[in-house]
Formats: sequence, structure tokens, C-alpha cells
Amino acid sequence: MTTHPVSPNTVLANALHHAEDVLTPRILASPPERIVLVVGTQINGAPHIGTSLVQSLAFAMAARLRDRFGLPTEVLFSALDNAPYELATDPASGHRYQRAYAQTLGEQALRDLVTALYQPLFTALSRRLGLPHRIETYTQQQAGEHYRRTWLRLLPRIDAARWWLAPSTGTPHLRVPCPHPDCGWAEKHAERTRVNLTGPESAQVSAVCLHHGPYEATITPTAGAYLDLATLYRNLVKELALTSPQGTLHVMVKGGDWVFGSHLVDEALQAVGLTRTQLPARLFCPQVVTDTGAKLSKSLIREGRAPLPKGAAPWMLDTRQWPGTVTEYADQLLAMAETLLSDPRHFFRSYSAAEIGRLITAPSPRSVPSR
Repeated sequence: MTTHPVSPNTVLANALHHAEDVLTPRILASPPERIVLVVGTQINGAPHIGTSLVQSLAFAMAARLRDRFGLPTEVLFSALDNAPYELATDPASGHRYQRAYAQTLGEQALRDLVTALYQPLFTALSRRLGLPHRIETYTQQQAGEHYRRTWLRLLPRIDAARWWLAPSTGTPHLRVPCPHPDCGWAEKHAERTRVNLTGPESAQVSAVCLHHGPYEATITPTAGAYLDLATLYRNLVKELALTSPQGTLHVMVKGGDWVFGSHLVDEALQAVGLTRTQLPARLFCPQVVTDTGAKLSKSLIREGRAPLPKGAAPWMLDTRQWPGTVTEYADQLLAMAETLLSDPRHFFRSYSAAEIGRLITAPSPRSVPSR
């Protein structure tokens, strides 16, 4: 059996010679001084194969862009520690509440978690390709002055974007965890959360805690409460913030399941004033799917709501179970990345878990360019 997959042609693949060509118009339209590929992951447990695939492809694409355009490139990993750690329902109101990893584990435990689950693979990929990388938690991101200032400046225009960010309700989910010691619960869907600008650089949020009732919190560019935004809202603010740095092209690297959600983010960005040429560059990576075509979901399998797909190995749901070293895992991922990047037909498509298992264990006749 051939190492390479047999992939059908598509409109996009037919327009390209190489997968990275999809980014060429953005690079040529406004030549940057450097390129940063941004890849984010919810750190809600051990990574699965889909996570590793997107991360390794971010590194492999960064190497290709560096070598093709002669520009410094790096990978920025956003560790989303605002993922829900536990959920609860208020028996009185019926409203759902969540406490995120950031509020439950604490700063040191979160650093230890990222170091244990993600840093070894990133270090191996970085060394293999001679590429720098940075890791930033959402906790660090939301505390940054530029991010918070971007959110504050966005507030007067949020009405223009709110139906793009929350098409069902028109209420973009803003969560400010209860400040009571050892609490940290926040209303998941923000039904009773209100925010008002109290000055050019300050806002006040009022909300209701599951255990402690009503509370208020202040947010400024350099201080104040933890600013937890739901997924689309968070991406809007993040991508607005990344349009500012001069000379840097940020490329949002995401799994293929993000194709649909990114349409809403792009419409929201335009609703608050960006032109189409100002929208962020995006790269959608192959999605790992089950026999039914659904995204491979470790949570559904773990909960017994879906079976482990035929041909999939247990390590695909918990990459710590890979039968080898982290360096060997990185090498196999990069060899597979080279196969997927060898033809646009191989890159812009989805793969069954069984096919990914075959590709990652198959010998590669070539090696990924390294320095």
C-alpha cells in the first residue's frame, strides 16, 4: 500500500501548486517583516491526535513559509485555560454555571499542566525545525494591557457584532468569575451578566454568583477582574488585537471544524469596522473524523456516547500513551505533515482516524526540511 493517501481534487486544491500558496496573496499584498502562526487549544485534559496534528502542521507550515519567503517565523501556542473544569445548575433559576481550569487549579498547577502535556512536544518540534515558539495561557492573554484595552475600545461597537457572535440569542457570553475567595463560579451563558462603560478606560460588570448572589467587578487596561469571553467573542477580541502590530503577519491555524465558525468571526470583525483586507489570515488544517464523518471527539468516547472508531488506537485519544518517546512522536508527526503538505489535495480534506493511524506509522521516503 502506498504511503501517500489517494485524495480527490477540489476547487481550492486545483488552484494551488503548494498548500502554503493559500497564504501568498496576504504576504504579497502587505509584505511583513515576520510571520507568527497562532494555534490555540483548550487544555481540558491530555491532547488527542487531532490536537497534535494541528500543532505539528503549524510548525511544518512555519518552516515552509520561512524557507520560501526568507522571513523569520515562529509559532505561538495559546493554552486556553478558561475551558470549563466543572459545571453546575442553579436550582432556583435553572441557569448553568461553570468554573474554569484557571479558577479551579490556580496559576502554578496550570503551568505544571501545560509543561507536562504540551511543552515536550513543542520543544521537540521546535528543535527539529529550528523554529522558535512561545506559549501563552489565556489567563496571561486576558491580563495583558493590549488585550484588555482592545476589549474596552470594542464595547461601544459590540451591538453591531452581537448577533454574529451569538446568532441564537444576541448575547455574547461575557463571564467574570465571582471574586469571593475559593469561589470562581460564573454564569455560563451570561443571562444576568451586564457590562457598562464607566469611563474611557474602565468598565463595570454586574453578575450573579451561584453561591454568593449579586456581585460587581471593575475592568481596566492594567487591573481588575478576570475577563473570560466565550469562544467566538474571545476570537473577535484576540484577532482585533493582533491587527495592530506593524510588520507582523499573524496566521490563525485551526482545525477544519473551525471553517464554519470563522465565518461568524469574520462577519463580526467587519461589523465593528474592519475591512476585508484587514481580516486575519487563516489556515484550516485537516480534520480527523470517525467512520460516520463526525469529528473525532475524546469527550464523546469517554462518556460512552460514541465508540472508538475502527482502526483507531487508544493513544489517539491520549497521546501520552504513544508507544515511544516524545522525539519519535514529533518525528512521525512531521513525516506525516510532509505527506499532507506534499500536495494541496492531501491538505485541504479530512481523514479518518484509521487513515491517520496508517499515515503516522508509515515510513516516509523524505524528511521534513530542518535547520
